[in-house]
Amino acid sequence: MGVEWIELDVKLTKDSVPILFHDETLERTTNGHGPVAQATLSDIRALECGDWFSEGFGGIAIPTLEEAMDVLMERGLGVNIELKPCPGREIETAEAALDILSRSWDAHDQLLISSFSHVALETAMDMAPEWARGLILPTEWPKNWQDIIHHLKLTTININGNTVTQIQMRELLKLNKRILAYTINDPERAALLQSWGVDGFFSDEPDIIREGLGLVH
Repeated sequence: MGVEWIELDVKLTKDSVPILFHDETLERTTNGHGPVAQATLSDIRALECGDWFSEGFGGIAIPTLEEAMDVLMERGLGVNIELKPCPGREIETAEAALDILSRSWDAHDQLLISSFSHVALETAMDMAPEWARGLILPTEWPKNWQDIIHHLKLTTININGNTVTQIQMRELLKLNKRILAYTINDPERAALLQSWGVDGFFSDEPDIIREGLGLVH
């Protein structure tokens, strides 16, 4: 598809192993039950997480962050690691993920550490200040969003591209940061956001977005 970067959500198991997982609980995408934070890596390994999607994905297991890094390096892909800590584990999640990245990921120009949690990003800044960081703004921006952005010395600001307004974009552009929009699956919306100054997109349909923006030759 021509995609050069991917985005991965990282949470911790009960025994503090970083895994790729989005939700707070296991039900939606696995045959397990309960909070991710209460499942050990051994518990996670026993889960089936592919057959709900389609028959051809049956038998797929939840990977660890370390396993994912090996696959990405083999393919030369850049990665946006979204730290998605369970409540109360913001610092621990950042520390565990960055420890693995520091041991396995050499291409620092192909790495972005992002999060909704400014505490997790602050931890990342303390541990690896030279690595690029991105704050994910929710649909309703916090009142002190500009203070947070300046404090964290960010590379990117990641926004909800389906709700952001042109007025908000003008405010963002004043900060001279790269602006990334999530989750854009409509090429017309992507083109509009690009005209407003958005630099890149998170998408479930990257081939459609690339074609719509004239990036496929």
